[in-house]
Amino acid sequence: MRVAQISPLYESVPPQGYGGTERVVSWLSEALVAAGHRVTLFASADSETSGELVPCAPRALRLDPEAGDPIAAHILMLERAFQRSEDFDVIHAHVDYLAFPFARHAKCPVVTTLHGRLDLPCLQPVFREFREQRLVSISDAQRTPLPWAKWEATIHHGLPADLYRFSPKTDGYLAFLGRISPEKRVDRAIEIAVRAGRKLLVAAKIDAADRAYYEREIRALLEHPLVDYIGEVGDADKNEFLGRADAVLFPIDWPEPFGLIMIEAFACGTPVIAWPEGSVPEVIEPGVNGFLCEDIDSAVRAVEELEAIDRARCRKRFEKRFTSERMARDYVAVYERLLA
Repeated sequence: MRVAQISPLYESVPPQGYGGTERVVSWLSEALVAAGHRVTLFASADSETSGELVPCAPRALRLDPEAGDPIAAHILMLERAFQRSEDFDVIHAHVDYLAFPFARHAKCPVVTTLHGRLDLPCLQPVFREFREQRLVSISDAQRTPLPWAKWEATIHHGLPADLYRFSPKTDGYLAFLGRISPEKRVDRAIEIAVRAGRKLLVAAKIDAADRAYYEREIRALLEHPLVDYIGEVGDADKNEFLGRADAVLFPIDWPEPFGLIMIEAFACGTPVIAWPEGSVPEVIEPGVNGFLCEDIDSAVRAVEELEAIDRARCRKRFEKRFTSERMARDYVAVYERLLA
């Protein structure tokens, strides 16, 4: 099958640091190629793929001080991709609703995976105008605000089974990985660790939009002797960071569409302590690969109960539910339905 994958340009595929959507696009593309499909990837020029790369920006926009208007770059990429729609059996877009006007005139089926939150009122008119567009959600919770949309499937993310090594032993710390932003609630993670008397390693990036929040709310918290802020970590260091942790803290305060960090932790055998927002209850099996907590008190109790988690069983559940091979099979089933 000839499949075009259209990635956001904000990060390379795969990203050099933090970046969820582009990382999933990479894992999916590689799994499709491994399964014998012909993949054409539209992405930034610093991307890597086993398929055909069509460079649509000199480098990842987030890392390019001369990038200019990001929407302009994405519009040019979409025009290039859809001009070639006769070359593909399916076009698979990962750029939210930006591809919708182009998809209406494509010469092959188009499906869009939505990677962000959909509960913002401003999105309703866009999706109603383009309600014929075929969509994939990354969790059942994500699609709740748009029950009338043309949903083809819910497909949970997956990552390569051999990307992370199972770690049976830990170094006794708790871990937080992600962005320092109001919805990720690193402040909750710090409070949980301090009240539990456990060391917390914080690996996180700070976007320009969140700099004021960091300075106002978080910077002083990171000075606690139990907290060690180590900055952003890339793929090369993530296995060690996640695998040596007793647990990953994921105390989010927003309707998380998926939460990639959870399955990255599971791949290492590391359980996750999380708030049951958005997709989280679909991903975490309490007592098997983590705990669901409603408040700080229950999260502290969960830290005290971590020894009840079998890390080997946590890894096995990952292998069954969250590999990129499974994800690719699910997407191929969607592609085949569209072609039929």
